[in-house]
Order: sequence, then structure tokens, then C-alpha cells
Amino acid sequence: MMRSAPLRALPRAAARTNTRSAPRRTFLRARNASRPLERLDIGRLSRARNDYDRDRTYFLAAGALAGAIGIVFTGTKLYKAIQAENNKKRKAAGEPAAGVTQLDAPTVPSETFTTDGGVKRKVVVHDEDGYEIVPTGNGTVPDFPRHLEVPSSHDASQAAQPIAATVQDDAGIEYTLVGLGLRTVSFLSIGVYIVGFYVATADIAKLQHHLVKKVNPIASTLIPSERDTLRQSLLDPAESEATWTALLQDLQCRSAFRIVPVRDTDFHHLRDAFVRAVQTRSNPRPQEFGDEAFGESVRTLKAIFNRGKLPKTRELLMLRDDRGALDVLYDDGKGRQPVGRVEDERVSRLLWLNYLAGKKVASEVARKNIIEGVMEFVERPVGTVATQVL
Repeated sequence: MMRSAPLRALPRAAARTNTRSAPRRTFLRARNASRPLERLDIGRLSRARNDYDRDRTYFLAAGALAGAIGIVFTGTKLYKAIQAENNKKRKAAGEPAAGVTQLDAPTVPSETFTTDGGVKRKVVVHDEDGYEIVPTGNGTVPDFPRHLEVPSSHDASQAAQPIAATVQDDAGIEYTLVGLGLRTVSFLSIGVYIVGFYVATADIAKLQHHLVKKVNPIASTLIPSERDTLRQSLLDPAESEATWTALLQDLQCRSAFRIVPVRDTDFHHLRDAFVRAVQTRSNPRPQEFGDEAFGESVRTLKAIFNRGKLPKTRELLMLRDDRGALDVLYDDGKGRQPVGRVEDERVSRLLWLNYLAGKKVASEVARKNIIEGVMEFVERPVGTVATQVL
């Protein structure tokens, strides 16, 4: 009889499988700390923080700017509403509106030019003393004199000329108003001063002759189409600068700017504006304006206007003589007194061009008004404006 072989127990190690189970993670078992450190990017975090700070700064700046604009806009609207209400009350009471100067008859009109037969004419009226005045349209400074009598110490040679003898005496040189306008600042168009451009009456014939011959060499006056051509050239940035530079340099026309503030200001504001205008026009041309003499002249100009307050309605005169020297006179209520003088003609020329020519001028209203005054000159025969009687 066959016997079955006895079964032998296998070793315990043989019963184990050769597979390795994944480690089990429990809440008591710590996570491997090396992986978060590998993912931590300091540069990325720094950039994210910088972007956040930048966006936050832009947002706050935009909010502050919007708030300032809102305050100014609301204040302006409120001021106009209050003024309108006060004017209604004054009108009901029979009083003049605020900001309007009521004069004895004849009342000064508000327009500087009027249209007569399709041609613009300067409005000229007479005040109580019989002097000719031109309205400005401004309540604080309602009019400018049509003629100025200014003392002069450099025009003895002009007295021999026939026309000059009629417009020059012991009191000085007579200047005739060409045009005027309001100088404004900021986007709110806040009025600062009225500026008027005057030309020596004896030199108007030079001005007429040069401008007429520029358009038509064989004419003595300009017809309407030719005047339009001249008007466009005086409005063109490049042509206007060339034309006025020739008038100032070559013809040696004596001229003046009369400045009268419509609100209290100071000489420092004028100084900064004038120096900035001179530097803006001189910096692109270092060959012409880069010498030390010109720099010293600009410093002299700054010193002249290094003064105090400039109350409204006070007169400031800037005169350019036949050699181009600049004289500054100021009337503080006790008569015109000299403030200073700059001999370098380049300084006065650049100041004059700041009002007359170029792409951007100190007062566009004044420039257009001056051009209309020039049109009045060229429509008359050369040499007849100085003897014109209104």
C-alpha cells in the first residue's frame, strides 16, 4: 500500500510576496518638507508685490486727480450760478451787473472791432477828456488808449523826418495801438492781464511798405484777396516768424507792449513766463543764442522783474527802440518810472515773437487782434495812417 509523502511546511519568508506596498500617510505622519521649499519662488513673489503696489498707486493717483477735477468743476459751476443769481438781483434793483464798470455817456462798447462793409474796423471812442480809447471787452480793464506818449532818449535822428515831426515833441514819442487781447492761463482760461501792441506812429509807414511789398511788389495798398493772403501768412508758424523777425531786425521799427493785469499778480510770475519764453525759442538755435553775452542779457532780464506785487489795473510798459534795446517802465500810481534796460536786441526780439509769431503764442486772442490791426494799415496808402484823423 502506497503511503503519501508528508507535507512540509514552507518557510515563513517564502510565504511573503515580493511586492512592496505604498507607505500609508496618516494625520500623525508629517509631510515631506522639501517639496514646498522647492516650489517657493522669491522673484515671482517680489514681482507680484511690485505689480500690486504699482497698480494701487495708479488707482489712488487717478482717484485724486478725478477728485481735484470734480472739485474745480463744481466750484466753477457754483461760482457762475451765484454770479448769475446776484446779477438778477442787481438787475431787478436797477444796479449794474457785477464786474461791469458803469461809465458816464458815452458808454464804452464791449467789441474791439466792428465790421463795416465787410471789413473789420477798430472801434475807437472818446472818453470824457476827449482822448481816443479802444474797448477791451473786459470789466476790470475796460479800455486801452489808442495813442501812448512815451519819453525817448534815442530818437533824435527821427525828428528830422517829416512825419516824425508831427508825432514827436518834448513829451516823447507817440505810439499807435495795433491790437490787444487777454492773456489767460490753465485749462479754465483764467484771465491774467490785457496786453496791447503799439507801433511808433512815425514808423507805421515802414511797416506798411514792408508788408504791402511782401504780397504785391508794385502795389501801394492791398485788395481784399491780397489781405487774406497776408493774414494767412501771419498766422502760419514759419512765415509769421520770418516776417516779424525781418520787421524787428531789418526795419528797426520802434514798438511797445502795454500790459495791465486784470487781477492781482506779481512780477515773479511775469519773470518766469518771459524767461521761459526766451529760453524756449533760443534753445533750438545754440549757434545764434549760445554765447555768454546772451546768457548775461537773460540774467539782466530776470533781475529787472525780481520785484514784488503787481496790483491789477497797474500799467507795465515794455519798449523796443530802433536799436532793439528793451526798456521796462512801471506805473505804480505815481507815474511811469523806469525799471530796467536790456541792451541785447535778441532778448526783446524773442519776447516780441512770443506774442506775435510761431506755433504757440502767449495769447492767441491778442495775436489775431493784432493781425486785424495790421490789415487796417495795409488797406490804406503807405504813409497815410500817421496823419489819419478820426
